[in-house]
Amino acid sequence: MSYYDPARMPAGAPERLASPPASPAASPASPAAPVAPVAAVAPTRPPLAASADPARDLVARDVVMTYGRSGASAGPPALGGVDLTIRGGESLAVMGPSGSGKTTLLHVLAGILRPTGGQVLWRGRDIARMSDRERTVLRREDFGFVFQQGMLLPELPAIENVALPLMLGGVRRSEATARAATLFPPLGLSGLEKRRPGELSGGQAQRVAIARALVARPGVVFADEPTGALDQTTSAEVMHHLTQLAAHTGASLVVVTHDENVARWCHGIVRVRDGRIAASADADADADADADAAADAAADQRHAGPVQAPTAVVR
Repeated sequence: MSYYDPARMPAGAPERLASPPASPAASPASPAAPVAPVAAVAPTRPPLAASADPARDLVARDVVMTYGRSGASAGPPALGGVDLTIRGGESLAVMGPSGSGKTTLLHVLAGILRPTGGQVLWRGRDIARMSDRERTVLRREDFGFVFQQGMLLPELPAIENVALPLMLGGVRRSEATARAATLFPPLGLSGLEKRRPGELSGGQAQRVAIARALVARPGVVFADEPTGALDQTTSAEVMHHLTQLAAHTGASLVVVTHDENVARWCHGIVRVRDGRIAASADADADADADADAAADAAADQRHAGPVQAPTAVVR
């Protein structure tokens, strides 16, 4: 039986992965004419299934995180009382300027950091009250992670990088690699199982990282700037695969990003400002500022002269 058997999928999850949107083909250009950038693939969000089990919701209640010593010598809190609910199967983008607390929030939600105050509830338990060992097991077996640089082990082939969380959890190597292999075709990685990270493109390596994050069938996947090192076209490919595969397995998805185009792939967006979830008016103002900054950057690029089109096909 296939590891990704539709009969084993949560209710409401798509029965099969949608085919990735076709990237526009690059056409030859006259040497005298500027080459226009390839347009980004339009985001397509997977359908959001109703959460049948509240225990599959990841809930933050009045979460506070202060670094350094407590008391009068402590600096301002990185998180100042965050309330947030991420429904089972939902994808959520967390945005905000540098230093706003968005990465700290992701680390607290994922059990990497223990908050100074408040609760983070998952499957009926408060992650903040778990022991270090329990949180380690949680991050290995029920949470998945995708980082900006992939963080693949350079000495291992792609198939073993993907299978690693299963093997660390005690699954036999043969079974772990067999499960890992089922993720390569839907991610467009067939034939790359034996390649090491240094033999993969940036987009390929990030899709291997997505497979590793999902191989243990986690309840939540956390992605910290997963496209920060990629061009626009490759970013769209990676986000397509990440959101589709997370939805296919019923996993919730939390994406920290500076990129509005990346955020649009998610079901919802929250904006963090000064350690708190911004109110609607503030969030709209932040979104307008981000859009203005993106427009200014695009204008600067046009005035700078011809630009090279990104590769149209991710290899």
